[in-house]
Amino acid sequence: MASSKLRSSCSFPNLLLSCLNFTLFILSSISLAPIILLRMPPTSMGMAFLMVSSMSMLSSFVGFYSQFTHLCFMTHISILLASVVGQLLSILALFTKEKSSLSLLKSTRDPKEAKLLVRLECGVLTAMFLMQLVVLVLSCAVHCCWVREYEGLEAEREAAERKRSRRIAKVQEESMANAAKITEIKAKELDEKMRSKYVQLVKTDIEGQGIGTL
Repeated sequence: MASSKLRSSCSFPNLLLSCLNFTLFILSSISLAPIILLRMPPTSMGMAFLMVSSMSMLSSFVGFYSQFTHLCFMTHISILLASVVGQLLSILALFTKEKSSLSLLKSTRDPKEAKLLVRLECGVLTAMFLMQLVVLVLSCAVHCCWVREYEGLEAEREAAERKRSRRIAKVQEESMANAAKITEIKAKELDEKMRSKYVQLVKTDIEGQGIGTL
C-alpha cells in the first residue's frame, strides 16, 4: 500500500519531466538553426554554440533513458550541469557582447538578418537555460521519490521474508512437537504390549506349576 502511494505521488512529476525533456529536445533542435543560417560551415564560435545545443539534446535523451530505466542518474545530472554552464556562458556572450559575437561568427548574411538570428539564438538559449534548471530540480526530486519507493519495497520484502521465516519456523516447531508426541505414544503402546506379554507369561507359568503339583 505504501509503495502504491509512492508511485501515485511520483506519477505527475514523471509526466511533467517527460514533457520538459521533450520540449527541451525541440528547443535544442531549434537552436541549431540560427547558427547554421548565419554561416555554413560555422566558425569556431559557431561550433561552440552548436556543441552547447548538442549537449542539451544529449541531456534530454539521457533524461528519457534515466526516467524509464531508473539508471544513469549521475550521468544525466553531470550532462545537465555541463549544458547549463555552457548555455549560461553562451547567453552572456550573446547578450553582453553582441557585436563581438557577430564578428566572431563571421556571418555572410545581411547585418540586420545576422543580428536578428543572434538575438533569436540568445532567446532560445535563455528558454533552454531556464527549462534545464527546472529539469535539474525536478530530476533530483523524482530520483529521491524513486529512492524512497525502492527503500519502501525493500522494507516490505524484508518484512515478508521475516514473516515467511517465522511461519516456516513455527511449522517446523509444530512438526517436531507432533513427531515427539507420536514417538511418545508409540513408546507407551510398546510398553503396554510388553507388560501384557509379561503378565501373560507369568500367568502361563503359574498355571503350569499348578497343574504339575496336581
